[in-house]
Amino acid sequence: MTFFLIALAVILGTIGLVKLIDKFIPSKLKPVLTIALWLLIAFLGYQTYMSIYEPIKFNKEKNKRYAVVIESLIDIRDAQLAHRQVTGKFAKTFDNLIKFIDTAEYTITQRRDSSVIDKELTRRYGVDTTKDIVIIDTLGTVSVKDSLFKSSNRYKTMMNVPVGQEGAKFKMDAGFVEQNKINIPVFEASVKKDVLLYDQNRDLVIQENQIVSVDGVNGDALKVGSMDEVKTGGNWPKTYGDSE
Repeated sequence: MTFFLIALAVILGTIGLVKLIDKFIPSKLKPVLTIALWLLIAFLGYQTYMSIYEPIKFNKEKNKRYAVVIESLIDIRDAQLAHRQVTGKFAKTFDNLIKFIDTAEYTITQRRDSSVIDKELTRRYGVDTTKDIVIIDTLGTVSVKDSLFKSSNRYKTMMNVPVGQEGAKFKMDAGFVEQNKINIPVFEASVKKDVLLYDQNRDLVIQENQIVSVDGVNGDALKVGSMDEVKTGGNWPKTYGDSE
């Protein structure tokens, strides 16, 4: 905005100079100076236009890339949640996570209410006394792969960042956080914004890394989960999709 105001002031001032030249400068010098000043006006006009258009173009490209990356982070989160459900912890590496998806199965269960004779109360009161219980029946199993990805094999390449710098991979870690003397499993997968926007205007990328907004991705990376607290959500706003 500051550059825009400066450029606008210079353009208006240059137009004023053109009129002054036309009025006071000798006729022999007028053509050269007039052409030079009009070229300056055109240059500043172009710079002013780009100062407005460049951020718009940047945000459009950024949003498109973020949306694609968030889809991959959601796949990673879904796979990790399945891993925790079956094994009780998160996978530390993509190799282990992929191997798990290829081989693991969910156990399908059914809960039902029932009642049985309470032997202690029956003995105490001399009459049949019942108590309510919950019975869990095992109905079978289903493949984790079929449940999460159906016929798609995209999980086999989910470590690869799909846009941005070629060959980039997501950073992932897993472990435990202690709360109330209990070790709770946690994980985090992330990629730096610099990687996603490596070929974009550097000044705009720096500004994006410093963003603090309810409508933006705060911080210098897109990530899901956390190694410091118990959470499995992403750090993107709902405008990009469900973060939980």
